[in-house]
Amino acid sequence: MFRFGNPEYLYLLVLIPILALVRFYVIHRQKQKLRIFGDLNLVKDLMPDVSVWRPRIKFWLLELGIAVLVIAIARPQIGTSVINDKRVGIETIIALDISNSMLAEDVEPNRLVRSKMLVENLIDKFTNDKVGLIVFAGESFVQLPITSDFVSAKMFLNTIEPSLIDAQGTDIAGAIDMASNSFTKQRGIGKAIILITDGENHEGGANEAALRAKENGMAVFVLGIGTTQGSPIIVDGREIKDINGNIVMSALNEAMCEEIAKAGGGAYIHVNNNSDAQRLLDIELAKLSKNEISNNMYTEHGEQFQVFCLIALLVIIIEICIFERKNPIFRNIRLFDNRKTLLLIIMMALFSVPMYGQVDRFYIRSGNKDYKKANYSEAEVYYRKAQEKNKKNPQAIYNLGNALLMQKKDSVAIRQYEEAARIETNVFRKARSFHNIGVICQNHKMYSEAIESYKNSLRLNPNDDETRYNLELCKRQLKQQKEQEKKDNQKMKQNNKEDNQKEDKRQKQQPKDNQEQDKPKGGMSKENAEQLLNAVIQQEKDAQQKMKKAMQQPRSRRNQKNW
Repeated sequence: MFRFGNPEYLYLLVLIPILALVRFYVIHRQKQKLRIFGDLNLVKDLMPDVSVWRPRIKFWLLELGIAVLVIAIARPQIGTSVINDKRVGIETIIALDISNSMLAEDVEPNRLVRSKMLVENLIDKFTNDKVGLIVFAGESFVQLPITSDFVSAKMFLNTIEPSLIDAQGTDIAGAIDMASNSFTKQRGIGKAIILITDGENHEGGANEAALRAKENGMAVFVLGIGTTQGSPIIVDGREIKDINGNIVMSALNEAMCEEIAKAGGGAYIHVNNNSDAQRLLDIELAKLSKNEISNNMYTEHGEQFQVFCLIALLVIIIEICIFERKNPIFRNIRLFDNRKTLLLIIMMALFSVPMYGQVDRFYIRSGNKDYKKANYSEAEVYYRKAQEKNKKNPQAIYNLGNALLMQKKDSVAIRQYEEAARIETNVFRKARSFHNIGVICQNHKMYSEAIESYKNSLRLNPNDDETRYNLELCKRQLKQQKEQEKKDNQKMKQNNKEDNQKEDKRQKQQPKDNQEQDKPKGGMSKENAEQLLNAVIQQEKDAQQKMKKAMQQPRSRRNQKNW
């Protein structure tokens, strides 16, 4: 199949008949001037070295050279080939413990905040990988299905609090099983479960769950956070106490964490105020086998403009070597006396020589056409081709970010804008990169990051009213967000206070009820004892039934331990 990559340049072929008309007009004027001197045949005899055909040949060679050069600029293409843009990486599911014990402050500022910081840094290191997020306490929930949208991952990460899960406690086995079921079905790719916990497992079965994950081709890495000395758990300014009224001291169970990591074929890493857990985790993840995680197929047309450039160059050389006079001698050779020849040589230097090294610009123009037509996926393909030809072209990188943004691929788009801003030398285009980063962050309600991006944009281009407006709007939205969070926290504290009051009231009534039950003489009757035993057995059956349904769907259950 023959086609042109830039067919609009073919309109330049109208120069051919225009130049021909100009040529005929010039010859006609020359003949009129010669007739003034006398008969044309006599004039020709007086100029024996002047050739009639050589100027004509040179002119038509010039016309041919221009025509072939125009065709080369229009990028003739013959044939197609299917290109596979393969990207390799790993799949990672992060299981984050958000039980109340993660609020212990033996790690600054507390275990949960430190864990979220660690996860955010880990996400920043991912490139072609996929990540998912699971939160767990007494039960587990998929906070974010496995994806390559790292911006969304950070957004969900910022919303994580222990209040997300009503059922407190720590069910590590349930979290591992849910993480195992959250991976894609793709085989031959490294899959890692990163379990971040303090190791206070209240349900059991964690080692067995890790072993099952290992048998299914997944590696379980455990990040144990906290200290073995332990620390009180402070919730809403109050220390959590057990049912006996004793202050709960939450300590890291390193032995259990190591056993889980060993059973899961991974590694255990201790996280405290001084550890370099991030570096150690990066080393462990690098050991996993990376495989094709995505495969973008696109069709690439075979470029043939190089052949036409060589033909045009050869035609121009022949035209230069042909002289208008017969039997020329070396003293008459002045190649560059002819201005049109010099102009054509300059054109060849501009278009034919650097053309092969600047194919990226052709791809950018092709991508721009598809972008204007709202064919954003096709525009993305052209921009990626341009990047392959010239990885330092900021225009290709920036335009790729725009195409990704229009396809809602915000995380990848941000990385393109950041790279474009890093290598861009034009301050206005660099400012637009920061502006677009701010727009993405603002859309995801990441107002602090958006404000910083808008400020960076205005530092480069203070006259951008659109960015200034977005900055002011973002500041208002951030203020409203903080006020809403404050109201939500107050409401949550009020609800917790009411729950605590009800619990205290219930505990105060308990001794009275016991006294009333002790009043009958001779103690509990046999019938009452059997009824109580049957009730306990029934409760145990109900609890087991709820645990069986735990991995199938989210459920509400009550755990005696609220940490």
